[in-house]
Amino acid sequence: MSPGLYTSLVRPLLFRLDPERAHELAIGGLAAASPVLGRLRRPPTSPALAVDALGLRFPNPVGLAAGLDKRAAAVPAWPALGFGFAEIGTVTAEPQPGNPRPRIHRLPADRALINRLGFNNEGAEATARRLARWRRRGLLGRAPLGVNLGKSKVTPPEAAPADYARSLEALWGFADYVTVNVSSPNTPGLRDLQAAGPLGEILAALDAVNRRLARAHGRPPRSVLVKLAPDLEPGQADAAVDLALERGLAGVIVTNTTLRREGLASPPTLAALEGGLSGAPLRERSTAMVRRVAARAGGALAVVGVGGVFDADDAWEKLAAGAALVQVYTGFVYGGPGTARAICAGLEARMAREGVARVAEIGGGGRR
Repeated sequence: MSPGLYTSLVRPLLFRLDPERAHELAIGGLAAASPVLGRLRRPPTSPALAVDALGLRFPNPVGLAAGLDKRAAAVPAWPALGFGFAEIGTVTAEPQPGNPRPRIHRLPADRALINRLGFNNEGAEATARRLARWRRRGLLGRAPLGVNLGKSKVTPPEAAPADYARSLEALWGFADYVTVNVSSPNTPGLRDLQAAGPLGEILAALDAVNRRLARAHGRPPRSVLVKLAPDLEPGQADAAVDLALERGLAGVIVTNTTLRREGLASPPTLAALEGGLSGAPLRERSTAMVRRVAARAGGALAVVGVGGVFDADDAWEKLAAGAALVQVYTGFVYGGPGTARAICAGLEARMAREGVARVAEIGGGGRR
């Protein structure tokens, strides 16, 4: 389905529903169709679109951001819809219901969402069992799969390293890469873990599990990334990048949702709702942070740009700022199932116009 057909016919119907109900229906439909979709279609790729990063080969640079498929319910559908990779979660060690509803709000005037879901998921062990079922059916491996890990709400901050390590223990065998989420605004105290000390302890615990399981299975350790908030001060962002370099991480995802609300067209009563803001209002701030992080990393980290990616020009902007890959969340909600393929087609067309042979040549920085 083209983005135009979705926005003119399907989206108006979905947007009549409660946002979380619409989300559940969409994921449920994709989950039911996944066995067929996963066998019939592959993500678009070409020598121009393919990306080598994180020790992996990505068929194209357009990925699904964490948050849409928290339960790994529709994993085979994402490559079929055109995504060059997908990131499931956020997954926590303990199952948890998340925050009370309503907890997703649309801001159509701003092409944005506000969510305060609170890491609602079935827990690491249940997620691992679902991924095992996809694997047994031959429906994993069509594109790289990332697993986004968060802290269980019931876990005190001092026990966070063991909590993250427990999740990795359960999910290591299914992840092509792992993202450490310490930047969601919807779990109390989580963003405090972005500080160098707490984050360093979490990364050390994950590294121990990662290396042990790699040795046990005779495979390389999984690439580990950290996801940063857009609300970090410049010095805090620099410190997080320096820690990622010191710990030998593979990359940084820039950025999570924001608590800031400047410049919104939506009514103040809507804009003031609690939660993290995503979508078009985040685009410029996210891109500026991609540029800063990529420059700080000096090519030693792969930067994944997310925040306000709706079309090929938005993706190009992130890649030109130094991102190796981009991710889409709110752009998919507003653009529909044809979003990833449309972005890939637009990137290829612009690359041809501008004489760019490969995605990696668009920006040239922040790659690994």
